[in-house]
Amino acid sequence: MEFALKNFFVAAPLLLLWGLCVTPLSISLANRYRIVDHPGERKIHTSVTPRGAGIVLWLGFLLWCLFAAGEHPVVRFIGTGSTMVFLSGYRDDMKSIAPLVRLGVHLFAAVIFFVPVSLPPAHVAVCLFWITGMTNAYNLIDGANGLCLLMFISACLLSSPLGNTTVFLSLAALAGGVLYWNFPKARTFLGDGGTTLLGYLFSCFFIYTVAPRLGAVGVIELPFLLLLAGGVPVADTLFAILRRVWKGRSPFLPDRGHIHHRLLDRGISPFWTVILLTFIQCLVVGSGVFLFTARLS
Repeated sequence: MEFALKNFFVAAPLLLLWGLCVTPLSISLANRYRIVDHPGERKIHTSVTPRGAGIVLWLGFLLWCLFAAGEHPVVRFIGTGSTMVFLSGYRDDMKSIAPLVRLGVHLFAAVIFFVPVSLPPAHVAVCLFWITGMTNAYNLIDGANGLCLLMFISACLLSSPLGNTTVFLSLAALAGGVLYWNFPKARTFLGDGGTTLLGYLFSCFFIYTVAPRLGAVGVIELPFLLLLAGGVPVADTLFAILRRVWKGRSPFLPDRGHIHHRLLDRGISPFWTVILLTFIQCLVVGSGVFLFTARLS
């Protein structure tokens, strides 16, 4: 089920240039309208930083959809769902939205994705849960410069052998263009809109890529394979939820217990924390892709 998209050698460079060249404009707009992130106890940056880079990812993806929509109908549904996810996060960047409301939006966006995708009902339920979780997991992992983007880029690159190679590599190129402005020195942040968008896009395209053969995977086995495919963001989110519930706290209440916080507290620099977690991400997602390939072949 390979997208017959316009040649990768056209799409990827254009998306890379989009990220590189349009991000400075988003920085100016974020500063002008005071969509900024202030330093705090759980944050490692020490100065006010604009967080408008997410809009670059969203608009770049929608432009890409204009070329891809004619090739396959799923792009329209992912584009619709991703817009809901991004706008809810972008609104939250300006004025906080209740966590349960945002979770409901993410779940509804996942439901929209499944309109043209055919899977057994039990598999749909598992994948709905996974896509919704991934959407939030990428937001929670965004605690160090470049970390969320590198999680996304590495996951896309490693998943490309499963199929829809042009799609995964083009999305990685778009994120790579923005990465220049976010790592190692952050001149802008993605904001909640950008981080949740990345989680939604990767999870939707991953499920779409494996969907034709996914029925052969048992519904008991599927969550474990998806856990590996989700990589570091999913593992970190699961541990965060379990940790908070164990302590009798709300799973939505933020803390400094995430894996990047623990590494930073041990004296590892932000740069090497991101590099180490990216390496672990490659190992975990690579293992998941290998097992999916073996199971679906």
